[in-house]
Amino acid sequence: MKKRVFLGIDTSNYTTSLAICSEDGEILENYKVLLPVKEGENGLRQSDAVFAHVKNFQIISSYLREKHEEYEILAVGYSKYPRDVENSYMPCFLVGRALAEVISSLYGLELFEFSHQKGHVVAAIYSSKAEIDGDFIAFHVSGGTTEILLVKPNGVDYTIELLGGSDDLHAGQAIDRIGVKMGLPFPAGKHIEVLALENNTKLPPVKISVNGFKCNMSGLENLASKLYSETSNKELTASYTLEFVYKTISKLTENLRKKYPKHKIIYAGGVMSNTIIKGKISDKFDEVYFAKPEFSTDNASGVALLTLKHYFSKEK
Repeated sequence: MKKRVFLGIDTSNYTTSLAICSEDGEILENYKVLLPVKEGENGLRQSDAVFAHVKNFQIISSYLREKHEEYEILAVGYSKYPRDVENSYMPCFLVGRALAEVISSLYGLELFEFSHQKGHVVAAIYSSKAEIDGDFIAFHVSGGTTEILLVKPNGVDYTIELLGGSDDLHAGQAIDRIGVKMGLPFPAGKHIEVLALENNTKLPPVKISVNGFKCNMSGLENLASKLYSETSNKELTASYTLEFVYKTISKLTENLRKKYPKHKIIYAGGVMSNTIIKGKISDKFDEVYFAKPEFSTDNASGVALLTLKHYFSKEK
């Protein structure tokens, strides 16, 4: 007998993602295909990202065909836009919408739409095993977002309020730009982490820019680039880069604790899958939770879980 499941689709500017969860809320499949970026480039233009997602349709379709005999899909969900704010829009999400609508139409399935950001938050809750019994704080730190969110459970869903974040570059953007300048592949996060772990040179002073719940990350790119041009030391530059991000996130967390002392804090997004940053934050603060790396980087698991919740809420 086939397992009754729910399908989630997410087409961010970095990854084509597909996820399947069971009726019991267990993620059975968390499948991702990175979008190709040419050597020396910092990401993709939206037109190129859209084309890359369309090309990935064949890979995603083949994967679904392999699972066809195993699963009975009850409903489909997809990421319609980046965030839960007015005028939030990116063309790459139109590709996920098209795929979801085709599957929904062909099989007569209910279709649900969510934000990419909300999917990140739900995936982080799922994989961190955090027991959420009220409002909580979520960091979404990636190549496309560096934001602090106040998340309020709202029945089967969540209401998200923006508290703060970066006023200029996103943390992941800065990391990627520095990595590309050092000749590393894009995205550069995991390569920066490997280099940082090999560093045995003392870091120069790290001066961050944080004001309340707001921060600036553009200085990191300039300072790290200057450090690399002066030393040609990739390990040192990588370590400096991650220390800057850690200290920024740490100071923001400190400031949040003063206003929201009882709120649990969950960290999501590709940058927060970094083991160095995660380890230091975990050592310094209580009641902080992190998504597992495969659920922290772009994925469709949260969308699949939200689809499950909304499907059964409509049945009642």
